[in-house]
Amino acid sequence: MTTASLPTPLVSPEQLSAAIAAGAAPLVIDCSFDLADPDAGERAFAQGHLPGAIHAHLDRDLAGAKTGRNGRHPLPTRADWAATLARLGVTPARAVVLYDAQGGMYAARAWWMLSWAGHRAVSVLDGGVGAWTAGGGALETGAVAPAAAAAPYPLGDSLVAAIDADALQKSLGRVTLLDARAGERYRGETEPLDKRAGHIPGARSRFFKDNLDAQGRFRPAAELRAAFTAFGAAPAQVVHQCGSGVTACHNLLAMEVAGLPGSALYPGSWSEWSADPARPVAVG
Repeated sequence: MTTASLPTPLVSPEQLSAAIAAGAAPLVIDCSFDLADPDAGERAFAQGHLPGAIHAHLDRDLAGAKTGRNGRHPLPTRADWAATLARLGVTPARAVVLYDAQGGMYAARAWWMLSWAGHRAVSVLDGGVGAWTAGGGALETGAVAPAAAAAPYPLGDSLVAAIDADALQKSLGRVTLLDARAGERYRGETEPLDKRAGHIPGARSRFFKDNLDAQGRFRPAAELRAAFTAFGAAPAQVVHQCGSGVTACHNLLAMEVAGLPGSALYPGSWSEWSADPARPVAVG
């Protein structure tokens, strides 16, 4: 089995284990994180991670510099992302498998960003570390330093679409905007993280955790397809957002699993939108 033959966008623990046993191990990246405790993911990684895995930090590796107006997890420049990929050891010739301990919410962000760089051989481990250990997979302990690539990642054409705040505002009413946050945040009943409560006018709620079954695995493709087609829009007319452009990627990944590629991400999401007092807000 070669790394190129690993399935995308999801790989099962059994498939990953077989690749490792065959001597065709992909680059495995643990993306575990905790918004309330930004160092928790690194601590958990040191306590137990998949064999050979390295860790990517949401704030330091999977986001760019914050200005106070561009959201809590803005995208880096593509050049900065290419340098980060090289530091993590990503090369075009090597498959990448991403996982976390939070149902794929952070691994999906890294999956989208690798696709943004033009990297095709990238998968998310279905069920994450929990599914790995439940299937008998071993863990290693301790910190791991990535083996950096010799040069910045050679960026290709983006395999995914993005839209900025101004373009989205002009498109309201003409796109189907899906909000991946929990219902109470979408409705504006509570807002623990951002400047204002509510949602972007016209957005519809699609909580990202609804993509998962009781075991934390992605629901079957047919179920996901039915859920997303129920919104009544072709993928090219769908835009995804959340609080800061992270869990929205989970809905994008779910649509890929469902065979519905082609929708777009609003990376700044609610944290960017709500930071601008001139932008409209809806509640309820």
